[in-house]
Amino acid sequence: MNYRMISYYIGRILLIEAFLLIFPAVGSLIYGDGTLLSFAVTIGALTLTGLLAVRKKPEKTSIYAKEGYVIVALTWILMSLFGALPFYISGYIPSFTDAFFETVSGFTTTGATIIRSVEALPKSLLFWRSFTHWIGGMGILVFVIAIMPKTENSSMHVMRAEVPGPTVGKLVSKLRASARILYGIYCVMTAAEIIMLLAGGMPLFDSIVNAFATAGTGGFGVLNNSIEGYNSVYAEMVIAVFMLLFGVNFNLYYMFLVKQGKQAIKSEELRWYIGIITGATLLIAVSLFTSTSNDIADSFRLAFFQVSSIITTTGFSTANFNTWPVISKFILVFLMFIGACAGSTGGGIKVSRLVILVKSGLRDIKKAINPRSIETVKIDKRTVEEPVVKSVSVFFATYMLVMAISMLAVSLDGFNLETTSTAVIACIGNIGPGMGAVGPYGNYADFSILSKLVLSFDMLAGRLELIPMLMLFSPYAWSKKYS
Repeated sequence: MNYRMISYYIGRILLIEAFLLIFPAVGSLIYGDGTLLSFAVTIGALTLTGLLAVRKKPEKTSIYAKEGYVIVALTWILMSLFGALPFYISGYIPSFTDAFFETVSGFTTTGATIIRSVEALPKSLLFWRSFTHWIGGMGILVFVIAIMPKTENSSMHVMRAEVPGPTVGKLVSKLRASARILYGIYCVMTAAEIIMLLAGGMPLFDSIVNAFATAGTGGFGVLNNSIEGYNSVYAEMVIAVFMLLFGVNFNLYYMFLVKQGKQAIKSEELRWYIGIITGATLLIAVSLFTSTSNDIADSFRLAFFQVSSIITTTGFSTANFNTWPVISKFILVFLMFIGACAGSTGGGIKVSRLVILVKSGLRDIKKAINPRSIETVKIDKRTVEEPVVKSVSVFFATYMLVMAISMLAVSLDGFNLETTSTAVIACIGNIGPGMGAVGPYGNYADFSILSKLVLSFDMLAGRLELIPMLMLFSPYAWSKKYS
């Protein structure tokens, strides 16, 4: 384990976080909301820590898979610890555990909150809260790779550990160029949403923070009633469409840029993604129309927005789906498991993994019927290598095991089964709102310190695809025997 290089790498990232905190600090100056000192102290602490870590460049600069996982896990934890300081120092979140939970939720683009009234927060803290979504959406380490020189050989292991999905590769031959392309697409799409929201009459500040939350598929709102509070069908539809767009694999957008649009449209994962969205929207709309007082247009509008929000793991809401028919709630919980596409800013298990799981299951059934048959799993007419199929099965089993253990721990708080189970599902899937007490009109404030720490771990584990966080608890990661 190259401890010196790990420290050096993390130190540079903490300096970048210090720089990023300048933006909400400037906002505090502009609005005069009294939080400038809390940002200044945090920036100072980050700068001092970062400079101490990078004061001497290590002689051995290689980063292998093990170091990559450890760097990613420790970076996200440390960024959340430091990022929580403005909330805690300012006094708006007096418990550091709560401040840490809120910041982890922001960086992991979960959107689960312990704040009972977000409208009581000053704008600088609201900005930082939503900005953490935007930073975490594409990944802070992808951003670091995009701006750091000479990161080609070592940083592939870092990017592989952070970018969600079964596999990760380069869009072009140079890794740094790939990261820049990803962030370029991300910035353009974010700017486009801001402009469209402004065109619909949404205030500038709200347009920016809502676009940040949409781009990162995070869902932190600045109104207590989330997007419903704007009472604007136009804003709902713009945000719903952009949520779906940010839930698409960003590699497909690059294919459009290089004039390979026809190939991108034929993506099997994209077809499944659209099919699941269409089917879920139709089923929920029919359920709402037949079981509530909503007319057909409102039923489809509510269903489309909530399906878009849940499958992309954004967590915005325009209705209290706690009161919806059971079948509608069941469909939403099912979507929480699935999540968005691999290579997107969304969380969950990912559509590509679902496709592989379904196809490998069907293959095993065929082989059980005819043991001599040779069956392979194919996506986009290409055979999925057996190690990838196996890794997907292992990921799913581990995901369910972590979820079960977390539910057991959180159940100690005494909430009912609906609240306990969906709180864990929503956190490990990076969705935010669940059902019951943690529904769209609820929050996580009443959970115990233990539960908040467990759910914080779940958010980090879900965002980082389990392995980086679990690696921290493995003797293999730290033992010199395996170095």
